[in-house]
Amino acid sequence: MGIEVAVEGLTMSFGKQNIWQDVTLTLPAGEVSVMLGPSGTGKTVFLKSLIGLLKPQRGRVLVAGVDMVNSPDRDIYEARKLFGLMFQDGALFGSMSLFDNIAFPLREHTRKKESEIRRIVMERIDVVGLLGSEGKLPGEISGGMRKRAGLARALVLDPQIVLCDEPDSGLDPVRTANLSQLLIDLNAQIDATMLIVTHNLDIAATVPDNMGMLFRRNLVTFGPREVLLTSDEPVVAQFLAGRREGPIGMSEEKDEATLAAEAAVPASAPAEPRVIVPQLEPSPGLPQRQAALRRRERVLGMLDTLPPAARAAIEDTYAHGAQAPTLRLPATGSGS
Repeated sequence: MGIEVAVEGLTMSFGKQNIWQDVTLTLPAGEVSVMLGPSGTGKTVFLKSLIGLLKPQRGRVLVAGVDMVNSPDRDIYEARKLFGLMFQDGALFGSMSLFDNIAFPLREHTRKKESEIRRIVMERIDVVGLLGSEGKLPGEISGGMRKRAGLARALVLDPQIVLCDEPDSGLDPVRTANLSQLLIDLNAQIDATMLIVTHNLDIAATVPDNMGMLFRRNLVTFGPREVLLTSDEPVVAQFLAGRREGPIGMSEEKDEATLAAEAAVPASAPAEPRVIVPQLEPSPGLPQRQAALRRRERVLGMLDTLPPAARAAIEDTYAHGAQAPTLRLPATGSGS
């Protein structure tokens, strides 16, 4: 089973530029979480801070008793072996076959024999659906296949925490849907804690147990998926609806004058009702996600602390079982 990641008061700056501040959240053990946010909000920086590749100015990231920010380098290096990281571009070596790319962490960090390495690599290649392509170079395959190869490489050391940096970037809607299903299937099989950084609304709507959003150097919200999907925060409503009207602009945030001007203009059309679609289930033949069972118990235990709309969505989901009907919620906020 995956392990919990506790983030406490994390603050990150590059020189005088504050990226985000006082981020506090917990990634529940074994569950799938998504971090949303417009481009430029520091989502990738957040991922790299969790694994200790970047050093925030303040705060802690606690993983199996190790603080990935403040512990000695040797402890951070050891704890990093608990992670698997899928980079945005796959980060494959162009001169190596897919097999050798995926085998690289095993050859670099273990003393396993080549026969054992081959067994592990071929298992992971099978899991991500790349059997038959292991001898090809990255330049000879599609972008979607490179993504899956990058995911296979992230899995070879049996990580308890899997971080995925915009796994959907550059993929068409069909391949994004296939990748979403693959991520749920992986969670069912390995029960690892997973965090996916994305701005893809299809992944956000169907994959995670929990969702958060970064905007204006702050964590807007983080919690069970229903909390964000029913939120009436203007920035959340704008992002989920893909509307121009709202706090998000081309350079992340709009100034007060622009917001005031927008507010003075009546909305050109009524906002569409918010739709919460059911979360993806594992493919037929795979086990039930243990994370889903743990999440149900955890979320039902915190119902009284959640906003009414989120509470109603959760109760509706669990009243109808895992395959809940689509729930339509009133749209929130003028022009959002």
